[in-house]
Amino acid sequence: MTSTPFVRPTTPLTRPDLKGTFGMVGSTHWIATASAQAVLERGGNAFDAAVAGAFVLHVVEPHLNGPGGDMTGVFVTADEPAHPRVLVGQGPAPAGATIEHYRSEGLDLVPGSGALAAAVPGSVDAWLLLLRDHGTWDLADVLAYAIGYARDGHPLLERVAGTLTNVAGLFRDHWPTSAARWLPDGEVPAPGTVVTNPEYADLLDAVVAAGSGAADRAAAIDLARAAWRERVGAAVEAFVATPHRHADGADHAGVITAADVAAFAASYEDATTVTFRGYTIAKTGAWGQGPALLATLKILEGLDDAALDPSTELGAHTILEAQKLALADRDVWYGDPAADDVPLTYLLGEEYAALRRALIADTASHEVRPGDVPGRPTPPVPVLRTEYATSAPAGSLPGAPGGGAAAGVGEPTVEVPTGSTSGSVVEPVETPDSPEHTGATRGDTCHIDVVDRWGNMVSATPSGGWLQSSPTVPGLGFCLGTRLQMTWLDEASPSALTPGRRPRTTLTPTLVLRDGEPVIALGSPGGDQQDQWQLLFLLRVLVGGYTPQQAIDAPALHTTSFPGSFWPRTWTPGGAVVEDRLGEDVITALEGRGHVVTRAGDWALGRLSAVTRDPATGLLGAAANPRGAQGYAAGR
Repeated sequence: MTSTPFVRPTTPLTRPDLKGTFGMVGSTHWIATASAQAVLERGGNAFDAAVAGAFVLHVVEPHLNGPGGDMTGVFVTADEPAHPRVLVGQGPAPAGATIEHYRSEGLDLVPGSGALAAAVPGSVDAWLLLLRDHGTWDLADVLAYAIGYARDGHPLLERVAGTLTNVAGLFRDHWPTSAARWLPDGEVPAPGTVVTNPEYADLLDAVVAAGSGAADRAAAIDLARAAWRERVGAAVEAFVATPHRHADGADHAGVITAADVAAFAASYEDATTVTFRGYTIAKTGAWGQGPALLATLKILEGLDDAALDPSTELGAHTILEAQKLALADRDVWYGDPAADDVPLTYLLGEEYAALRRALIADTASHEVRPGDVPGRPTPPVPVLRTEYATSAPAGSLPGAPGGGAAAGVGEPTVEVPTGSTSGSVVEPVETPDSPEHTGATRGDTCHIDVVDRWGNMVSATPSGGWLQSSPTVPGLGFCLGTRLQMTWLDEASPSALTPGRRPRTTLTPTLVLRDGEPVIALGSPGGDQQDQWQLLFLLRVLVGGYTPQQAIDAPALHTTSFPGSFWPRTWTPGGAVVEDRLGEDVITALEGRGHVVTRAGDWALGRLSAVTRDPATGLLGAAANPRGAQGYAAGR
């Protein structure tokens, strides 16, 4: 295989590639990064730091995640550097979440907002489990950062204020508990206003107190986990019993109960891995979308380097086409049945990758093309809609006044400048008198990476439970998540809504190993784009020789030519979203190949952060996303 240099990275960098030997953190918010680094400075390890930073993210990025949501992590310990593990903080569907019940409510999709979309909250229990088993600090010390920002205040992000502006009408008219929580005096706080969440601070204080007097640190954390389940479960069951507005424009009661919350316990499992150009890439199992990145890498591995550069016409086209094939398999094969029901060994194998590679043509595919598995009937392709109509009257959806592109549903959005050319990143929910779509693209949540001087490394993506997901639960200070919208009301789908099963989450952190040692932890917010944007990073770093910050700064792109994981689950046949910095020649050439291109602006796509480690020297590194002026890396 010949080696062709990639297009060289643009200089100067937006920020330096950090280097040091003590410890490194990268995350989507500077306060979380600083809090995690403070833990490292005080002698904590990577797991202590990651947990502290994650609870701070609940407070400072409430429009992107919350304690009622979920998380997925992948990590290695210094004691077992060759054994990547997955931290499972994705809760299952409640016992009452049956297809029959949702159909009886007049639904053909799980709503994108409201308590019917809520999986059992999993994030907090997972973080506490990680702290118990691999951290060193007491719970009170780890949570002190989040409790301080919740009780004493933190500056409101401009993007939080913007989100609140979009859903203020919904809060006032339909979700009064959210209005009381977020709209003091009935108005949206201005960006930079110091805001607090005393209810959440009180809850965390009570959880810490529940473990006081325990025989040891582990017992104290387990008592705290039990107290969390008890308090949250009781409050949630009592609240969701009252019908409230959902994304379909109707009022429904939720089905989640205290028993559902009490029954959930976070867990660990071995990572799913493949090799790519001498590296081992570690991801979740098929209950997450992580194996789709692994499948894409195996498809691309058999090609010359010249076909793998995202900054060229050939590379961008090839990457987009390979991703479509992997995502088509994701949508028909992945889910959370018994492990042997998802044929991952075959789907990630060399033989299958070669078959899929042969389908990449010189022009863009406008089809959804899942592959066949020998001896197995291929599950049906999900319903393909380019738009989704509802009968809801204008102004009744959880979104902008007048019923626009429901801002409170689906996933948090990243605004794309108006005036995009062809295509649509996410189609609006069609309602009477809908205003013109502004080009909002799904794809924001939170992420944190940490590496310490001992060689512990963790990458985690907390999400769900954003403030616009569902009404704020009184006494808790936060709302439930909406991950069940990733399930289908179709018994034949491997991602069918099923009590006790996890929804096929998009949360997908990544760990990279070389010769049995961890070398990179990375991840990105972005829903269906998370692994697509991480793929660009991996290709540019592992094949193109970019530094992590060069790879993060480089122009990004992704496909939308598959059914979205979030309500209303539409797609754009042949859709490709690109940053304008990809260049006029490349973009025009992609259009000539049949890609339906949306130009997103110069700095609009990708939310990556990463930390690195050189096992030979002990040198550590970190890099963070400049887009949105919010992500931050720190270390020494």
